[in-house]
Amino acid sequence: MKNLRIVIVTGLSGSGKSTALRALEDIGFFCVDNLPIMLLPKFLDMQTGTSSEVSKIALVMDLREKHFLENHINVLSRLKKKKYNIEILFLDTNDDFLLRRFSETRRLHPLSEGKTILESIKLERNKLQELKEMAGNVIDTSNYSVHQLKEHVQRLCLAPGKVRKLLINLISFGYRFGLPPDADIVMDVRFLPNPYFVKDLKEYNGNETTVEEYVMQWDDTEQFLSNLFKMMTFLTPLYEKEGKSYLNIAIGCTGGKHRSVVILNQLARYFSDRDYTTNVSHRDIDRA
Repeated sequence: MKNLRIVIVTGLSGSGKSTALRALEDIGFFCVDNLPIMLLPKFLDMQTGTSSEVSKIALVMDLREKHFLENHINVLSRLKKKKYNIEILFLDTNDDFLLRRFSETRRLHPLSEGKTILESIKLERNKLQELKEMAGNVIDTSNYSVHQLKEHVQRLCLAPGKVRKLLINLISFGYRFGLPPDADIVMDVRFLPNPYFVKDLKEYNGNETTVEEYVMQWDDTEQFLSNLFKMMTFLTPLYEKEGKSYLNIAIGCTGGKHRSVVILNQLARYFSDRDYTTNVSHRDIDRA
């Protein structure tokens, strides 16, 4: 029951808690925003009392919930005494950054009634001081970009030795039917010999062994794949470092039935061999 990992994301209003929660969701946490503090024990009991596959939970909890300030210390202390594996991630930032943030978004501070924004920030900082002292990790987000904060949060919360990997979405397509609108990388393989013009191969597709063997026999195919794999080896760690969650790669030929299918399948094997999760779609394989 107590193997459930629980990360409480909290901190000052405007410090980046929503970004942190999205970062945790991208690495497999079940995420909840603004759960009332008094419901937290019941929520955790529900998770640990079932055969749920959820093994790690992240919750943003802050003073948007009106009873948070008066109850958070007692509730969290009780749960820790019950041996729940609770980690507190506290996001802090400087007053100047927060003033700019509230000015740009034109949102009210949760404690702003009858006070200026700066007075509200200082009051919140004071009220959250005890919770900050309880936190296992404190991040000052003042000089972080969104991507830098996401990377930092994921690095803190990933299991030791575990590297976060991109989700790879692969799609083959035919240029005659248009480009996939959401592709990040598009490769055109129309320079390869076309099985469409081989009488015995025309009616088959790139998933068939005979078509694959035809496309793969050429030196140009071998050199192209070698260079494509080298490019992927170079790019994917950089995308992961930047905080990208998924990568959409499209491979196109004239009709999307032969060459693009073969090359995409080769690329899928490349990523699978490196333990990437891949989704493969041959968009136009059955179109005339």
